[in-house]
Amino acid sequence: MNAQDRTLKVVPAADRTGYSLPAWTYDDPTFMQIERERVFLPTWQLVCHLNDIPNRGDYATLRLYGERAFVVRQQDGSVRAFHNVCRHRAARLVDGHQGNCAGRIVCPYHAWTYKLDGDLIGVPNQEAYENFSKANHGLVPIECDVFAGFVFVRFVSGGESLSTYMEPIAEEAALYRFADLKPMRKIGERLREVNWKNAMDNYCDALHIPVAHDGLNNLIGETYRLEIDRGVYKIFGDLDEMRSDTPSNHAYKSILPKVDHLPGSRQRLWTYFKLWPSLAFDVYPDQIDFMQFLPLGPTSCLLRESVYALDDDRREMQTARYLNLRINRVVNREDHDLIARVQDGMGSSVFAHGPLGSNEICLRDFAERMRETIPLAAEVSRPSRERLEAALES
Repeated sequence: MNAQDRTLKVVPAADRTGYSLPAWTYDDPTFMQIERERVFLPTWQLVCHLNDIPNRGDYATLRLYGERAFVVRQQDGSVRAFHNVCRHRAARLVDGHQGNCAGRIVCPYHAWTYKLDGDLIGVPNQEAYENFSKANHGLVPIECDVFAGFVFVRFVSGGESLSTYMEPIAEEAALYRFADLKPMRKIGERLREVNWKNAMDNYCDALHIPVAHDGLNNLIGETYRLEIDRGVYKIFGDLDEMRSDTPSNHAYKSILPKVDHLPGSRQRLWTYFKLWPSLAFDVYPDQIDFMQFLPLGPTSCLLRESVYALDDDRREMQTARYLNLRINRVVNREDHDLIARVQDGMGSSVFAHGPLGSNEICLRDFAERMRETIPLAAEVSRPSRERLEAALES
């Protein structure tokens, strides 16, 4: 019996709720395609905030598993979403993460022209197309909705409403005035050479903070607490005034001003919300950001993110926001290294899956939800290619 056999036979099937997902699910291309169909396309995906697209013709884009979408501000101020694909030859219509299409959406390939509501209104040499009707070739819409100022799309309609999906954080969203937030910078993307689940596991792992995030640990101390509320993971930590500090930590805690609309319990509280499958909000007294880990390949994903804040021209608040970003840049660099280490190990022949402590409630819940959504994820060893392909087709 080799080392891998010994590893795979340690845990009986009945006890797998106390274990992580198997390593093969972090690098298998067919499993990734199953995730596309069962995990990502049927779920709500955040695109932007309404204040990212405040004017007529402003748009924001999203790409996911080969699908390309954009949301665009309409003439009447509403927002609609479409596939970012011309109906002529499939050219991408709008570019970048954000922009403005000046009241018309014009394909840069052959100048097919669409109204903001998706209607096709201009086709050069239209007489050359046989049995052609512009009414049948408008942009293809995507389900779109708004919650507390944030705009979401869903590529496969059906399932729970956006309000139900976001209900577990609705009280906090109102408390922090999500709807009034304004962007501090443009939406951006960063490549991460890891499986998206690896990145999300790390986000929900509070045990690594004292070990791998010295600065963050000194800022928050041992006050982290984890909760699961209707499928949403909530991680809270109060600023620790007694800990020794880096200069940035000390300055942040010293200068962070009072926020009048927040209760006392929230004045010094850092909060993290993680929603299924890969959306997170970092909520601070001074600012808020979102993060998404969107799959590119079995071992690569995009970290999509932006930062928002309320109008506040106090010098103390402006400085606190700068320090917050500076502190979190260090944390992000540390996390980048950590998830790369894990991804390296997932390819080892001696690692099948690992035990999760009873206090690792978020990691346990995520693994169990993945196993419920894709039953093959309960199998410790990689299933045959035939079984994986059958699961993809079912």
